[in-house]
Amino acid sequence: MQGVSSGFSRQFWKTVRDWYRNHAAERGAAATSLLLLRKLWEFAEESKPERRRQRYGDMEYDWEQRVNTTGGSVRWRDRLLGLFLSPYQPTEPALFQAMMTCLEIEFNQFTFVDLGSGKGRTLLMASEYAFRKIVGVEILPALHKVAQENLARCKSESRKCFTVEAACGDATEFCFPAEPTVLYLFSPFEESGLKRVMARLDASLSAHPRPVYLLYHNPLLEHLIARNGQLKKIAETPQYSIYASCAGQSPASGRSA
Repeated sequence: MQGVSSGFSRQFWKTVRDWYRNHAAERGAAATSLLLLRKLWEFAEESKPERRRQRYGDMEYDWEQRVNTTGGSVRWRDRLLGLFLSPYQPTEPALFQAMMTCLEIEFNQFTFVDLGSGKGRTLLMASEYAFRKIVGVEILPALHKVAQENLARCKSESRKCFTVEAACGDATEFCFPAEPTVLYLFSPFEESGLKRVMARLDASLSAHPRPVYLLYHNPLLEHLIARNGQLKKIAETPQYSIYASCAGQSPASGRSA
């Protein structure tokens, strides 16, 4: 037990240190210190019993699939780390299906990639489409372990893709496959992290022009994606934006809902 606590302490302080350095470089030490205090206050508020009950409001999918992807069961340690990485929140099935309907593509020609895959709900939902392959990357080992368990447990009759991989690591270091890709982001990065991901995607598209579709759920930092000259927005709603590479076909150019 002591080893677990010391391991968490090391990871937590490293995460906070890296977060602080990145933000202080852009905002200054004073503003970053105030932001740190606000985040800790937010964590305390979210830890109240009534707030935890609200996080169990997304249980319907879990009951139907007999899996554990709800945000309500995330341990306090992982929620605390999530403040400085990306808070875990599973995607609503209806919203995911709406995004998928915007993609008039041959799914079996594409690899689906979820950066910040958490407990694996999006990987499971993507497996109901005939993707060539599905890949998820999650930085928190505890959430990654649950994702692996969910992938092994789920026996959905509507499953169409059986090549699903979940990796534990820093998603900002992900090397994009040189093949047609559907990239899913549920606002998993702060500004510095998203900049690194977009730089890697830009370099990959320059080296290997190909169809790539980016599904950006909760597009808080959309201005960083809009700067990429190789991507064009093809659909948007208040909940998400969808981009296509210039090498790809725009299935829903100008569509909005």
